[in-house]
Parts: sequence; structure tokens; C-alpha cells
Amino acid sequence: MLHVKSVPTPMVSNQSLSNSGNAPFSNTQLHRNTIGALQYATITRPDITYSVNRVCQFMQAPLTAHWKAVKRILRYLAGTLHHGLHLQHNSNSHLNITGFYDADWASDVDDRHSTSGYCLFLGPNLVSWHSRKQHTISKSSTEAEYRSVATLVAEISWLQSLLKELNISSSTTPVIWCDNLNTVYLSANPILHARTKHIEIDLYFVREKVLQKQIQIHHVPSSDQLADVFTKATPNSKFLTIRAKLSVNQSPPRV
Repeated sequence: MLHVKSVPTPMVSNQSLSNSGNAPFSNTQLHRNTIGALQYATITRPDITYSVNRVCQFMQAPLTAHWKAVKRILRYLAGTLHHGLHLQHNSNSHLNITGFYDADWASDVDDRHSTSGYCLFLGPNLVSWHSRKQHTISKSSTEAEYRSVATLVAEISWLQSLLKELNISSSTTPVIWCDNLNTVYLSANPILHARTKHIEIDLYFVREKVLQKQIQIHHVPSSDQLADVFTKATPNSKFLTIRAKLSVNQSPPRV
């Protein structure tokens, strides 16, 4: 695969994979082994996290379309072999915690489950990211987003505990950026509406953190939502822009 024609993104924009419509892929062992290797690569390559997560969902009975999607990821990696996650030196006084989260509502065409995704920064550095199919069906995009933000808030709480253990403090309250206004309003609204009772645990958990001033949730335009690449296949230009903001860049040549 080293000499194949590379592609600019690991997944075709707006591509929808499903369990039907194609012939079965004969070499299931090759499919599983390749995906296993790709999962390992996501440790330092957040830019392929969503695409690898998607193809992982078809490991039991892969179709030819699924193998084609796997090969596209390999072609993308072949063209970005020298790319990786870059970390910048930063003083403790500027270790602000910032998170972006998103959810692609009912995106799975087979069962209409949503996809959650987030990215978490400590200072200028990306330290945690996530892309996963939600376990239950969400009845609205707000519900899907709230399940996603609860996951990110839990990750922030863990990071704060770790920093406290290491005697590292941050002078500012962690900020979470969301492109769903309803979710932002819900996080600050003390009234639970009947339509949100089925996500009460997530609501109480997030709202408690907001009231205790342990986190802040603000709105960000969809065009500036960095978590988009963890919930969907984006167009080339947007993907490349977000990839750079995640600090996944080409390494300088060694002297």
C-alpha cells in the first residue's frame, strides 16, 4: 500500500456504510487484522478515529464496501506517513482545559443510533479524543448532543483529578464548546421539561458541574466545531483545516 495513490481524507464525505447492499467480503481474517492495526494507529492519529470507528462496526460480517472503506483509510495513511500528533511545550500557568463535542443524530442507517465525538485540549495540546456509536437511540438531536457532552464532562472530571494528584492547578474554569444552542440552554436551565426526563441523569450530572462552576458550556458556530471530524466524514477542505487545528501535522525532516 506504500505506492498507491493517496487520498486527502480517510473517508468519503457524507459516506453512509450499512449492513446491506453489497456482496460479502471473502477474506474476513485480513479485514479484522487490518482494522486491528488501524485501531492501534488511532493512539497517535486522531484524524482517523472516526473512520476506523465506523469500519469497526462491520467486523463480524464485512461486505466489499466495508473493505473498500478500509483500503481508503490505508491510502490516506500512505500519503500522510510522516504526520503525527505534535505537542507543544507549555508552562503550568497556561494549562487551560478546553473541550469540543458533537453528535451526529441518527446517523446509523441500520439502527438509527447516533455517533458521539469529542476532543479535549490541555493548554494548546490535544490530550484526549473520542468517537463512538451511542448505545441507545436518541429521539432528538438535543438528546444525542447531551449524551455526548455528559461523556466529555466525565473525561474532564477525570483529567482534573489527575492534575490535582500531580499538584498541577489550572487558574481557569474548563470551557466546553457546542454548536447546539438547545444543549447550551439546557445546561443552565434549572427546570427539567417532560421531554428531557429520559436523559435526567446526564442532565443533572452536567448541570451540577455548571452550577458548581467546574465547567462552562458555550456556543460555537458549526464552521468552528473541531469535533465534527469525530462524528462524520467531512469535506476535504474542512477536514484539512480541523486536522491542522488538532496539531496533526507533518514532522520536520531529520537532519
